[in-house]
Amino acid sequence: MIDIAPGLLLISDPFLKDPNFSRSVVLICDHQTEGSFGFVLNKPYENSLGIMLNEDAMLDFPLFYGGPVQKDTIHFLHKRPDIIDDSMEVMDNIFWGGDFELITDLIKNKELSKKDIRFFIGYSGWGEGQLEEELKTKSWITRQATSSLVFHKNVQNIWKDALIDLGGEYKQMINYPLDPQYN
Repeated sequence: MIDIAPGLLLISDPFLKDPNFSRSVVLICDHQTEGSFGFVLNKPYENSLGIMLNEDAMLDFPLFYGGPVQKDTIHFLHKRPDIIDDSMEVMDNIFWGGDFELITDLIKNKELSKKDIRFFIGYSGWGEGQLEEELKTKSWITRQATSSLVFHKNVQNIWKDALIDLGGEYKQMINYPLDPQYN
């Protein structure tokens, strides 16, 4: 059985049909008996953070679709606990949350850059036992996250690169069609 814990990456099976998670990579940030919580890392949202918040200083900061739960909330992952208060460590060099007002000031003062932080609208959540069941049915391929994957320069390549790093049969999966009927 896979140990579900913060820092685990869920890589969707190439044929996963759920439109919320097709060809996605999810970082698990918290796992308790009552459920799990994380963010889809590789699904850009249609608007930037600045447009959503009507804040010019944040126009260059992309916003990502974190998942189908509470799509009226904004969350963030970062690698700057030295300047962002109240963060929770997910794993080495990956932190979740913190003082949003402080982040706004850091961005306005150009003390925080796009390479240090990712913003998400909504999140991915699983109730008690739900993620364990999805893992049993092989909906997800798992591996440990790395800061370079979470803060990847080209988010369109996260799913492929996460599989390539696993090698073997996983490396071949990047060439599978979305629908196996087209194979």
